[in-house]
Amino acid sequence: MEKPRRIIRPSDDISLGEINASVPVPPAGAGFAKTLASYLGPGALVAVGYMDPGNWVTSIGGGAQYGYVLLSVVLLSSLVAMLLQCMSAKLGVVTGMDLAQATRAHTGRKLGFALWIVTELAIMATDIAEVIGAAIALHLLFGIPLTIGVIVTVLDVFLLLLLLKVGMRKIEALVVVLIATIMVIFVYQVILARPDIPQILTGFLPSPSLTHSGQLTMALGIVGATVMPHNLYLHSAIVQSRNYDRTSLESKRQAVRFATIDSNLQLSVAFVINTLLLLLGAAMFYGRGSDLGTLGSVFDALKDSKIAGAVASPVLSILFAVALLASGQNSTITGTLTGQVVMEGFIKMRIPLWLRRVVTRVIAIIPVVICTIIFGGEEAALDNLLVYSQVFLCIALPISMVPLVWFTSSKKIMGEFANRKWAVILGWLATAVLTVLNIQLIWQTLSGLF
Repeated sequence: MEKPRRIIRPSDDISLGEINASVPVPPAGAGFAKTLASYLGPGALVAVGYMDPGNWVTSIGGGAQYGYVLLSVVLLSSLVAMLLQCMSAKLGVVTGMDLAQATRAHTGRKLGFALWIVTELAIMATDIAEVIGAAIALHLLFGIPLTIGVIVTVLDVFLLLLLLKVGMRKIEALVVVLIATIMVIFVYQVILARPDIPQILTGFLPSPSLTHSGQLTMALGIVGATVMPHNLYLHSAIVQSRNYDRTSLESKRQAVRFATIDSNLQLSVAFVINTLLLLLGAAMFYGRGSDLGTLGSVFDALKDSKIAGAVASPVLSILFAVALLASGQNSTITGTLTGQVVMEGFIKMRIPLWLRRVVTRVIAIIPVVICTIIFGGEEAALDNLLVYSQVFLCIALPISMVPLVWFTSSKKIMGEFANRKWAVILGWLATAVLTVLNIQLIWQTLSGLF
């Protein structure tokens, strides 16, 4: 008689064993287009972290307050993200380990456990943003009270269970569809808004005005919230879903090459969406004296002709809420996978993904429900909670960036795939700058509390 399978069990040495090497790739010489098509997908799952609900108010609010000047910050943040995500993908392909496994291999058991706790808090902080975004979207679309909307978000575990049954490529396809939905909606809205093209081009050039206190604070918010630590762990794991030859240097070269192309393509899409968000704020709301501090206020403004002008309509508001809901569901999928990666990597323990989803989401909704009840369902309170949740992301960021740059710059670990000198310099510079910016963001957040 077989023993019942334990829910909690030790992990093996394979990152995300359920999907590892599950997607076939063509042999060498199969042609660029065919090979690229087989590698496209993991970058999309990573890109959703750069367009989650936590960034929406910052991007739209930045455009509404300062026009097009913060476009240069969006561009710089995206370039840094591309550099780090390429390093993450390369680490996974070359070493066969994700970032959590590699970090644990170079640390002791106690330190590994401490790093796991901090990373889990960062994932839960990210999940809080998705809960809030989805609940607000449900409220805006269907009038569902925020408290009930928060509880309803737990049910998305069934979506993930269904997707796991149909395979990795189906998950990637759904994420791509949701990203496309978001992009189409905002392209349509920005076209209607008719942004000033010369000012857009000028906005991509850094301006001295960025040093002014208000613009600097907004810039810090954009940069600090863009590069999220969980994406670095996720990418190094899901890139291994491709069934390339782990023993062949040539096969690894091909996998690194096409994973890099995939990552840069998908992050370019994320850059376009973040740019569209800022353009929407600048073209429709800049100089109109409107307060767009919450997602709900943006929803209301899009149908108010006194704020958004002649193009304002209920359709624009509904499309905005649909895009918000799509963004929240996208991030839900990737957050669950990342949680499994860090649990297996840091403490060598695994649980079923459905249980992982339930536990993470229930823990995340507790502070959201409490905040909703205490403040009587006010959206402003939830948006403040969303901002404060980013503090955990700031703390966890250097914990993931430092080992990533270190490992991928080491010839002992990476061999011929080690970062080139220019990448090493840029990697450490980005790590130092982002760490300093996030420390300043933490200080500003805490100062605002007292």
